[in-house]
Amino acid sequence: MPVSEGVISALIELKRTDDEGLVAQLTSQLRGLIATGRLGKGRELPSSRRLASDLGVSRNTVTYAFEQLAAEGYIEASHGRRPVVTVDGGGRVEGAGAVASGARPGKSRLSPWASKLKQADWPMSYQAPFKPLRPGHGDVREFPNEVWARCLRRGAVQAARRELGSVNRFRLREALAQYLATSRGVRATADQIMILPSAQAALTLIAAAVITPGDEVWVEDPGYPGAAAAFRASGARLTGITLDGQGMQRLPGLVAPTLIFMTPSHQHPTGRLMSLARRTEFLSLSRPGKTWIVEDDYDGEFHYDSRPVPALQGLDAHGRVFYVGTFSKAMTSDIRLGYLVVPPALVGTFEIAQRHIGLIAASHVQEALAEFIADGHFLAHLRRVRRLYHARRDHLAEGLERHLGEVLSVEVPSGGIQLVARLKRGRTDQAAVKRLGAAGVVTRALSSLALERPRDHGLLLGFAAWRESEISAAVKTMASCF
Repeated sequence: MPVSEGVISALIELKRTDDEGLVAQLTSQLRGLIATGRLGKGRELPSSRRLASDLGVSRNTVTYAFEQLAAEGYIEASHGRRPVVTVDGGGRVEGAGAVASGARPGKSRLSPWASKLKQADWPMSYQAPFKPLRPGHGDVREFPNEVWARCLRRGAVQAARRELGSVNRFRLREALAQYLATSRGVRATADQIMILPSAQAALTLIAAAVITPGDEVWVEDPGYPGAAAAFRASGARLTGITLDGQGMQRLPGLVAPTLIFMTPSHQHPTGRLMSLARRTEFLSLSRPGKTWIVEDDYDGEFHYDSRPVPALQGLDAHGRVFYVGTFSKAMTSDIRLGYLVVPPALVGTFEIAQRHIGLIAASHVQEALAEFIADGHFLAHLRRVRRLYHARRDHLAEGLERHLGEVLSVEVPSGGIQLVARLKRGRTDQAAVKRLGAAGVVTRALSSLALERPRDHGLLLGFAAWRESEISAAVKTMASCF
């Protein structure tokens, strides 16, 4: 049945935690609406500006999707005019690739690697709508898209002029080495830095290169499920290490494993900060060449209450620490760039592994980001959103205390983009998440991030992506639900 223009955006749901990029998601969903006849031949689509505003994405995201659909023959797009659908749905298009009516696909045979991926609680089980107070995101509305677009155009020219060489562009590696040294205390040369499509790609690369099936890996419990998924899929035996006020605990009597994964600057999900003494303990526990530490500094740009503690990697004198970071929190998830600082002894191996697996970031985006950093736009953006996110954190914490203090106990992190509110009186978080979601407030259950049986129940609430008015409205809705 055809749909009105105002309903088109309501039929599109973009999942920002999905590995598939926003452009690909938008293209696929518009293609589906055309193929099923809901957007009929001759139908005008909204302008790129209007659709981008309705969906809360950059205008470039919509423009690229329209260009792809035009190339495939689904729409006709010309400068100064709204795109027009050029094919009839329900015929050849609707049937393309469809399973024959009544046919039941047989059970697919999967490798042990793929089977372990399907067992993981990441990322497919958590595809919630992008609404307040969904955690894990910065505010894309605050990103300087016009500046970034200019950098992208110049980056494309620079990439075309340069000869084929390293898949990791030297300008960006050099800029990153300088930035990480001054802002996070990371000690690395440009040659040690690898540019990857995401931080998750870095974890996948580490798992492929250093883990043998059966190796033991320590992870935080509760912790980041993407790390657990990557290491479990490689055949590792995971041991969940409980937390205290400083994050991952140093448990005496345990023999050091092959790999330790941690988020010491802002523990995911609690935001707890690991002390310098605790970091030194873990470094002394690891054995050079036999025990590796992976430090994930996923939102290390955001510190609010005190001077940030230097990265664990900067304290390592023996080349035992991998340092993982991402630009998706500080900039926008559309960029899909992460980076990995590799211990010196493994640089050659990881360069080969990166090419072999194909975890390569687009060269023009790397050149654009190098220019964005070199021209001072990155630091200027960080300074501005730090102030915003700091105020939003405090606004959320104060609102929860005022309206829900009898129900929730709030842990206010020293930085980051989300916080944990623990449920009092023995309430379970899974039921609370469902109830809040039905009312239009998106949260995540703390228990869903536990490796083993959950010890705590609470809500993971994002504050960075939401303006204070949106936060206030969400807190009032939460109060009515409880």
